[in-house]
Parts: sequence; structure tokens; C-alpha cells
Amino acid sequence: MQRYRAAIGASVLLAAGIFIGWCLRDVSTNEAAAQQAKPKAALPPSDGKLRIIAFGAHPDDCEIKVGGTGAKWAALGHHVKFVSVTNGDIGHFSTAGGPLARRRLDEVQRADKLMGIHTQVLDNHDGELLPTLENRKTINNLIREWQADIVLAHRPNDYHPDHRYTGILVQDASFMVTVPFFCPDVPHLKKNPVFLYYSDRFERPNAFRADIIVGIDDVIDKKLAGLDLMESQFYERGVDGSAEQLAKDNKDREERRRQVRQGFMARDSAVAQKYRDKLAEFYGKEAAAKIGHAEAFEITEYGSRPSPAELKRLFPFYDK
Repeated sequence: MQRYRAAIGASVLLAAGIFIGWCLRDVSTNEAAAQQAKPKAALPPSDGKLRIIAFGAHPDDCEIKVGGTGAKWAALGHHVKFVSVTNGDIGHFSTAGGPLARRRLDEVQRADKLMGIHTQVLDNHDGELLPTLENRKTINNLIREWQADIVLAHRPNDYHPDHRYTGILVQDASFMVTVPFFCPDVPHLKKNPVFLYYSDRFERPNAFRADIIVGIDDVIDKKLAGLDLMESQFYERGVDGSAEQLAKDNKDREERRRQVRQGFMARDSAVAQKYRDKLAEFYGKEAAAKIGHAEAFEITEYGSRPSPAELKRLFPFYDK
């Protein structure tokens, strides 16, 4: 009898295992089908224009760090894409998860559309980004698909772990984009792009070096208008906000709007002031003295090393 019961028990366990295996297979198949069904991001035409792809950790980082320069490229017909490597789903004091991710996606899409920039938000959780092989492949393939001339990202010694790991992922991809048998399903690049870091104020282990600087006075209003649309982060103060700080009426709202705009203008003004000598190298001393707002970038050691003539081609603003 015991042998009979044991045999029955083993049969039940085997049947259960087969059933669970089939269920898991179906789930996996459905997930794979769903992934394949997702529409791919639109790619720019082969029209000889520049292709720029910028990576930010969250839906607002690219817009803050390179929104002005991105708008200038786009205004000249060049193809600019901003990629948020996480979906920003914990970046608020009162909401999180899917509702916040959807809200931030809507905000960043509207902001980038206003500036003439393509948008993609990756479905990685905010605060949980890691420099995994899977994420490296994703970044690698995005750069290849865009056939980028310029790639921008955070420096790897930024204060936020998502910022740091975004920088590391882009840094790691900067060599792999030219390797034929790494992710061979996406054609490798024949020429390594120019990789750039955004400016920041962190000194350790090394300070930011301004190799390139762009005056953005002509597009500062467009940049600010884009940032205005990210209400969850700036009007509601993101994770630093509270119900008590929310605008109570139109007067409060306009005051908060003024504060936000002035804060971002002061940030870009500080960049122009700090790197005034570098502005003079690119614009001439007289013109540089009149520039009130700027964005600065550091050329990394990992991609192509542009000559002065190549820099003028990649940043076609200085003779305008």
C-alpha cells in the first residue's frame, strides 16, 4: 500500500510539474510575443544630417542637460533623440509605479515634441538601474540603430546611482558599438561616434572639463517651455515635494512657475559664467561676453577624438 501511495504521489507531482512547465512556457511565449509586438522607435532618414542620441537616467535629465543644444540641432534639421534609461516611477512624493511612469512619459513626450526631439523611455525601474549585460546590449543597439554621430550621457561619478550607471552603460557601449559579433543582429557602426559627458559640479574623483560649450540664449525660452511641461518634477517638486507645497490657486502656481524658470535660467547662466573663456574660444571674445546662458560638454576618452574641423561640423552653431 505504501509503495502504491508513493507511486501515486510521484505521479501527481510529475503531472503538476508538467502542468506548471506548460503554463510557464505559455507565459514566456506570451511575453516574447508581446515584446515582438511592441512598435520599434522610428528611425531617421538617411539624409546626410547629423544624428545625435542623448541618454539620461530619468525623464527630465536630457532636457535639463542638453535641451537647449538639442533644440538648436533640431531647428537645423538634424536628428536628435533623448532616451530616458529608467521610467522615473518613484520620482514623486505621493504617487509611484505605473501611474507615475505613465505621467512622466506623457510629460517628457510633450516636452521633447515642443523642442523637435524624438523620445524613448526604457522600462527600467527608477532607482534600480544596474550596469548589466542586458542593459549594455540595449544601449549598444540604440546607438547602432540611430547610427549616431554624437552620443551624450552623465559622467560615471554623478551623485545619483541611476546617473552613474547610465554613464557606465554608455561608456561600456562606446567600444562595443563597433564590434561586429557583439549583438550581431544589429549592424555594428563602421565609425565610432563622438561620446560626450554632460556638465556637473562634482569634483571627486575628477572634475568636469568643458571641452565644448554652446550658447543657448536663442533657444532658452523653448527649453524652459519644455521643462514647464514636467509638472510632476518641478511644480510639484518630485520626491522633495509635499501636499502642503502644492499650489493652492493661480497666483501660487504662477509664483512657482517663476521660481522654476528662474532656477533653470540661473543654472545655465552659471555655466556660461564659469566657462566664459571657453565661450571666447568658440565664439570670439566680443560675442562670448554677450552670451547669458550655455550648456557645456566634455569629450570622453572612449569614442572618436574630433578635430577642430570635425567639431565645427558636429556643432554647426558658431558661425550663425
